[in-house]
Amino acid sequence: MQLEPDEVKAIATRLKRANGHLASVIRMLEEGTECEDALTQLAAVNKAIARSGYALVSTGLQKCLVEEGPDSVDSKKLEKLFLALA
Repeated sequence: MQLEPDEVKAIATRLKRANGHLASVIRMLEEGTECEDALTQLAAVNKAIARSGYALVSTGLQKCLVEEGPDSVDSKKLEKLFLALA
C-alpha cells in the first residue's frame, strides 16, 4: 500500500530527528565521550526508530481499514510486518 506524503509527515519528521541524534552519537564516540552517555543516546535513537516503524504500520492499517474495509486486512502480512520490527 502506498501512503501519501501527508500521511507519513510526522513519521518522517521523527526519523529525521533520530538521524540527527544518531549523528550525535557517532560524533560522541569519535570524540571519546563516556560509553554510558553514548549508550543512553543510542537507546533513544533505537526507541525513536522502533516507534516510527510501529507508527508506519499503524498508519497503513488505518488507511487500509478506511479505504477497503476490515475484510481487506491480510492478518498474516500484518503479523509479518510487526514481527519484522521486533
